[in-house]
Amino acid sequence: MKVKDVMHTGVEWVSPDTLVADVAKKMREHDVGAIPVGENDRLVGMVTDRDITIRAVAGDRDIAELSVRDVMTSGIIYCRDTEDVGDAIRIMESKQIRRLPVIDENKRMVGIIALGDISHSGSRDLAAEVMKAVSAHHR
Repeated sequence: MKVKDVMHTGVEWVSPDTLVADVAKKMREHDVGAIPVGENDRLVGMVTDRDITIRAVAGDRDIAELSVRDVMTSGIIYCRDTEDVGDAIRIMESKQIRRLPVIDENKRMVGIIALGDISHSGSRDLAAEVMKAVSAHHR
């Protein structure tokens, strides 16, 4: 099965200059825990609810003053929409990430594949294996 068959489409992204409070509201509105960050029509990072919690709230910083650039995870790990789901799973396991942006042949983001997408498309054993690998404590 291909990534494009199981991914979420219509994913929005935000600019690195977006205020943290605004991206948190967007997460709440769309009921998501991660939003890609783009600049000059390219993905440059990801901001997660954990990034906001650890780098802003627990970092004793003034959230009203922070932009996404201040808290996001720089760099981007992604997969292509034409890859097999198994390839995306291996990336998620090796990098211990739960959500993976999906790009097309033009390097444009076309969706996100998440653990939930995999669990809905695969066997129960596969979903358990991926969850265990991705959730393993960071070494």
